[in-house]
Amino acid sequence: MKTRTQFFTTPIYYVNAKPHLGHAYTTIAADVATRFKQMDGYDTYFLTGTDEHGDKIVQAARKNNQSPGEYVDKISRLFQDLWPRLNINNDQFIRTTDPEHIQVVQNLLTRIHDRGDIYFSSYEGQYCFGCERFYQDRELKEGKCPDHGVAPSPIKESNYFFKMSKYQNWLIDHIKTNPGFIHPRQYETEILSFLKEPLEDLCISRPKSRLTWGITLPFDENYVTYVWFDALTNYISALGYPDGELFQKFWSSARHFVAKDIIKPHGIYWPIMLKAAGIDIYDGLNVHGFWNVSGSKMSKTVGNVTDPVAVTNQYGVDAFRYFLMREMVFGLDANFTEDVLVSRINSDLANDLGNLFSRVLSMNFQYFKGCVPDMDQNLHSDLCLEKDAQNAINHFHAAMAAYEFSKGVEAVWQFISRMNKYIDVNEPWNLAKEASGRPRLAAVIGNLLEGLRTVACLIYPVMPGTSHKMLTALGQTIPETGFVHLDRMTWGLVQPGTCLEKPDILFPRIDVAKKPAPAAPVFKPALKPRITIDDFARIDLRTGIIRAADKIEKSDKLLRLQVDLGSETRQVVAGIGKHYTPEELVGKQVIVVANLKEATIMGETSQGMILAAGRKKELILAGFDKETLPGCPVK
Repeated sequence: MKTRTQFFTTPIYYVNAKPHLGHAYTTIAADVATRFKQMDGYDTYFLTGTDEHGDKIVQAARKNNQSPGEYVDKISRLFQDLWPRLNINNDQFIRTTDPEHIQVVQNLLTRIHDRGDIYFSSYEGQYCFGCERFYQDRELKEGKCPDHGVAPSPIKESNYFFKMSKYQNWLIDHIKTNPGFIHPRQYETEILSFLKEPLEDLCISRPKSRLTWGITLPFDENYVTYVWFDALTNYISALGYPDGELFQKFWSSARHFVAKDIIKPHGIYWPIMLKAAGIDIYDGLNVHGFWNVSGSKMSKTVGNVTDPVAVTNQYGVDAFRYFLMREMVFGLDANFTEDVLVSRINSDLANDLGNLFSRVLSMNFQYFKGCVPDMDQNLHSDLCLEKDAQNAINHFHAAMAAYEFSKGVEAVWQFISRMNKYIDVNEPWNLAKEASGRPRLAAVIGNLLEGLRTVACLIYPVMPGTSHKMLTALGQTIPETGFVHLDRMTWGLVQPGTCLEKPDILFPRIDVAKKPAPAAPVFKPALKPRITIDDFARIDLRTGIIRAADKIEKSDKLLRLQVDLGSETRQVVAGIGKHYTPEELVGKQVIVVANLKEATIMGETSQGMILAAGRKKELILAGFDKETLPGCPVK
């Protein structure tokens, strides 16, 4: 029997900014899809990475006083570090600055050029530097770029062009004869609508007189390739095209996950590039909508770019993953607010799942001393939940196979609701009162424990950590793969006689009245009014070393510090007692505002201020990556 394979990709994320909620959703969606396919018996490969060339990278690097290479290394690392924190299990992380990728891009360009589908010509058009592409007049909105809201700049120059128009009819026919190639259906309709108009050839180069940070064209060293021709090629370069074993095994099953704003490059440029190069077309394109934050589209300018690290630090990774998969109907826009997130946690996770888990294991402990009872299923077939569980498995499978993640999760929660109702109807607390009720009680508890095992298996793609926690509590051995195959989810695997422990709380309920401050939904807070260099020069920042520290009586956060500034020792009162103990501060190097006016705080003299960053829940002292002498000025 031939092994079924599945290759999933995210877009490679452009490193002109830090990762945000949108990046997290796309990558978690691909991770969930990969984990589900593994449960369904597929051999999978999951790719993500970063896109690191182009005008915007140069501009961002310049703003940060770095070279493009230094800048992309820093931002790419943020993406690489984020995915494990979100329990994302990608097989490969590719960067477009990787030498192997550059070689494949040049190989592809040469192949298409040699076939006569790339030509040199002069061109005059409207160029958006933010999008790094030319726009046709019909694509503009009131003469402005639809994404950036600014008028493109007129540019006239000689460049290389790709004959996309040659393949327009082929692409239309391919989309129409391959239902599901673009999913959901509304995005297929959008692409076909765009293709009703004549498709212009694509400018695929930038002169080095204007841009050098890119991959040099193999047939003209005076030009670099267009960023999309570079970025899209990652999907085959990562697999070792043309002869790599991974390419031979997985490419035919490739499905790309993208947000709707990049559907055109993936739905038009990319399949035509592959066709022109004589490479088989990918299997399909999964397109999702946008996340709005508190009703508004995420925007760095507006300052509502949600930080997934801050959210998961406050509410937990599995709660975050669950919310994203449950709240967004794949293909449509969704709204992210902290209130809705908290509501989902309290209602779905704490009340529905968490309460069910706690009730069942507690009753098993109360009525059967924590050991799984031996139940006679034939005698009490009216109590069996097996058909309900199989129905949940079937609906879950159908929805997840169609990339309808919210429906897949909902199928599991309908079974959870059925189990909660089952408890209320059968009233095990009453069955336990009489000896005659013990056989039925055993059947009720046994069925509930089996139902919990089914739930634990099904939630694995979305909440792998919670899945493992539940299975362990139910006395199940976690397979080496980390998951249970769908075709092996046999009813009756919770063995009678297995002794279980009292349950932990899966998801503590969040007290809305005492809810902590919002999870800092943006990467940077609103800035204070700007100052001049002369204003800044008035602040005397010095390096210092804490020589002694102790607590101030009647205060739970104030510490009395003796700070060595080289020429003298200063006493500084600092409100960091909730974040550092006096013992761990001694010997620490800090930054001191040395010319701050002397103040009295709770009767103690404070001769300066030490710098720290963070929020109320966490403060981190500012310092340096290398040790310096005390008293050095900070410039």
